[in-house]
Amino acid sequence: MLLVFFYCFLALFTSKNNVGPIAHKHIAQLLISMKQKSPELEIPEGIFYDGIPQTNLYVEKKDLKTGHLYNIMVYRMTDSYEDQAIILADSGMLQSTADKKHLVLNLWSGEWFENMRSQEMGNSASVPYRRETFAHKHIVLDFDGDFNLTDMAGISNDARTKSIQKIQHDKDSLVHVYDSVGNAFYKDAQTVYYREPNLKASDKKQAIKLSGEKAFNVDSVFKKLPADQRRYVIDQALSTVQQEVSDLDFKSMITSDGDRLIRLHDIETINKFTLSLICIIFFFIGAPLGAIIRKGGLGIPIIISVIVFIIFYILDNTGYRMSRQGDWAIWFGKGLSMAVLIPMAVFFTYKANNDSTVFNADMYKNMLMKMFGMRVKRSVASKEVILNDPDYSKAAEQLNDLSVRITEYAKTRRLKSAPNIIKVFFRYHTDHVIEKINDELENVIEDLGNTRNKVIMAELNKYPILAVKAHTRPFDHKWSNILAAVIVPAGIFFYFRMWRFRLRLYRDLRTIISCNDTIIAEIQRIKEKEEAKGY
Repeated sequence: MLLVFFYCFLALFTSKNNVGPIAHKHIAQLLISMKQKSPELEIPEGIFYDGIPQTNLYVEKKDLKTGHLYNIMVYRMTDSYEDQAIILADSGMLQSTADKKHLVLNLWSGEWFENMRSQEMGNSASVPYRRETFAHKHIVLDFDGDFNLTDMAGISNDARTKSIQKIQHDKDSLVHVYDSVGNAFYKDAQTVYYREPNLKASDKKQAIKLSGEKAFNVDSVFKKLPADQRRYVIDQALSTVQQEVSDLDFKSMITSDGDRLIRLHDIETINKFTLSLICIIFFFIGAPLGAIIRKGGLGIPIIISVIVFIIFYILDNTGYRMSRQGDWAIWFGKGLSMAVLIPMAVFFTYKANNDSTVFNADMYKNMLMKMFGMRVKRSVASKEVILNDPDYSKAAEQLNDLSVRITEYAKTRRLKSAPNIIKVFFRYHTDHVIEKINDELENVIEDLGNTRNKVIMAELNKYPILAVKAHTRPFDHKWSNILAAVIVPAGIFFYFRMWRFRLRLYRDLRTIISCNDTIIAEIQRIKEKEEAKGY
């Protein structure tokens, strides 16, 4: 079995490492080519779109059914920033021409601002710009809309389009390049920010001697300077710091991009193994679920499957994003989903092998009803065929005896009062009296269930089902009760739960006595009726 799963993992890994990168490369090429063919479908809402050459287009809202665009801003540049044009319009529509060589932009109710100053005019102040208000404008933009596959040069740099061998080779190249960049930045910082003054040997000895005699106070030297020189020193220091901060921010952008590229290559290397392993893990989750749930259709099985996949997706996506940003270690981010799913797979497989009812809804329903004290209604149905008629005389004597014992039990146990915390949690005793009363009552109800008398049958269904243990202790085990008492919130819950069950038991015992009296009276009436027929 292990050998089978090893070969499955090897086949999945080979597919992910050799076939996956090629497939991803061609799919990405196809998607980019399709977007370039129909830019009017790709234009997003709320951000600038730069897919049209020399044009940036902003659309606040678009109607996919009619193709209309609303609240449009267009930035056009041909040669330089000096001859740019800005166009504002309330609405518009973008369409391709029949030959697919141009885009036609129809605009309504807008204004056109255009800078007329070109590079040849230099600093001339003549007619710097023009402004035009229009009700309708027809603009033709150069755009080749024929379906041509885009160049793979940019796509090939994506780590997802590479095998492990290619990833390791490119990562080594990236590390070498950015190490060189880092060394260059370090040497530059030594030269510019932390340069050592060129001093003679005698001056160095003198400086060392002065530093050993007394502490050098910069503030005292600064205060000795004239006011204008102090202002000059502050301005120079501020300017130097701002320049250095700007320079370091720019350099950090370069190094951050390098770190991100290296992390993406490391992430994709781990992905080759984790995605192959996840397929096997999902098998060990799905197969046991099918054996445990044993129900078809779109009910519990599909709900459990969707929940498991959502857990995997959230954990895997979160780990990927945090690893990509450098907030988490890569092994932690990519291993988070497996760390959760592997114990889940082991648990489901174990439960399936032991024929567990872990997903039995009725089991959880009964457990919740028992925990919160929800009452289960008794249901005694009339029988169509009765083999043995009930012994009414014996049943009446037993019910009468039970009523006397129940009355005495209710008086001695003081069920209305609050339970004693020490006795409940630490020194409880099993209430065998109520257990015996309940067993005898159930035997009488079972015997009288063979009756055809409607009055007795109605009274049998009024008998409550007694909870004979819930009023004495939370659990059957001693240490579980002690632990419940130590954990204060749980102890408070179970204490009031027991008090509630004591009050409910008191009401149930009164109901039992009332039902007993009614059944005894009905049995007496049946006997009198039989005696009357005998005479």
